[in-house]
Amino acid sequence: MPQLSMHTPVGDLTVSEDDGHIVAIDWGWGRDQLATPLLERAREQIEAYFDGGLRQFDLPLAPCGTTFQRQVWQQMCAIPFGGTLTYGEIAQNIGGSARSVGTACGANPIPVVIPCHRVLAANGLGGYSGDGGVETKVALLRLEGALL
Repeated sequence: MPQLSMHTPVGDLTVSEDDGHIVAIDWGWGRDQLATPLLERAREQIEAYFDGGLRQFDLPLAPCGTTFQRQVWQQMCAIPFGGTLTYGEIAQNIGGSARSVGTACGANPIPVVIPCHRVLAANGLGGYSGDGGVETKVALLRLEGALL
């Protein structure tokens, strides 16, 4: 599976491609590096996002997950740059509970691009499964100018 790693303000990220789609973004530096046109495009967009010049990603995504998880991830992708929703609001939109939405957020295989950082608890930030935990979530929200 082709992978390409990059340095970002929230740590090193490795983007993985399979069959012409982005399937994962992992925290840390990948062992094997292969710069395909799609991975180069993903790197350019991620760098533009962190530089403040990109508000919406335009990449073919194929995250592996359950039907419910994919529904949650679609809802997250619909949250505009700088916006937020709560776990409960997403649950009201698609069913399930705030807890099940939080679990799906934690299982997001393509963080940053699928913006799980834009989903908050009703009474605060909630968690973040990415490297650096809630500090990384806060950094991403601040980058976007989201009100905390």
